Amino acid sequence: MIECVPNLSEGCRAGVVDALARAIGGVAGVKLLDVSSDASHNRSVFTMVGESVPLFEAVMALFGRALASIDLTVHRGEHPRIGAVDVVPFVPLGQTAMADCVALARLVGAAVGDRFRVPVYLYEEAASTPLRRHLEDIRRGQFEALAEKMASPDWVPDFGPRRPHPTAGATAIGARGALIAYNVNLATDRIEVARRVASAIRQRGGGLPGVKAMGVRLAARGLVQVSTNLTNYRVTGLSAVFRAVAREAAQHGVTVVESEIVGLVPADALVGEPVPTLRLKDFGAHQILENRIERT
Repeated sequence: MIECVPNLSEGCRAGVVDALARAIGGVAGVKLLDVSSDASHNRSVFTMVGESVPLFEAVMALFGRALASIDLTVHRGEHPRIGAVDVVPFVPLGQTAMADCVALARLVGAAVGDRFRVPVYLYEEAASTPLRRHLEDIRRGQFEALAEKMASPDWVPDFGPRRPHPTAGATAIGARGALIAYNVNLATDRIEVARRVASAIRQRGGGLPGVKAMGVRLAARGLVQVSTNLTNYRVTGLSAVFRAVAREAAQHGVTVVESEIVGLVPADALVGEPVPTLRLKDFGAHQILENRIERT
């Protein structure tokens, strides 16, 4: 059993998101567990599980639908992106080996590059070079700077053409361990506060190990957000991130409004966590990965 969590650059048009979900749901042997969309990010996260062959077919169906309905030349959103299908990670579940996910990432990457003429970069455990291991390095410059970036010998794609797809850009496909997408919303509209807090808490800034973070504006709500990825929740958990954000925000006279988990969370990530103190928005048992697998 493998989990696949594609992130697509569409979070505003409900009809398009529904069509993308139907593309996945039409593949036998794949369980679509969750769809989470955010209009400010203009991004949707799909969580599905299955074995290698059905997942391969589901990703192909997803690319076909996405390329027909997402145009990055007119896309605007707070979240960095290089592609209509921005990132496709494969995550081993149970006794599945990481090597199986790496092999699937490479198989899918080759097919996407050939069938859809979309450049593909392999990342994390599937990366072909250390330069491409981290997703933020691949995405730096975003879609708008992609053509110039790809002209460098360092950024020739692993699969597909050596220029961006005109409307779909490029995609990152990889294999990784379980990750928690966790956001903390702040009671201010000052984006510089969120960016300073994110810089202070992320690992690359000397902050918390296994934490990636960025500041995001939630214009519709008049708030800003510290958007984080916990790449090793056994080392740095949810409450550690919440406390760090609250502490750093307080330095700027700002308080925390709430926090949220995007998509699903492994059950063991909640063990020992004081969930009520996290001010989690709309959180329930339906967001626990194992529960969704059992019930779907």
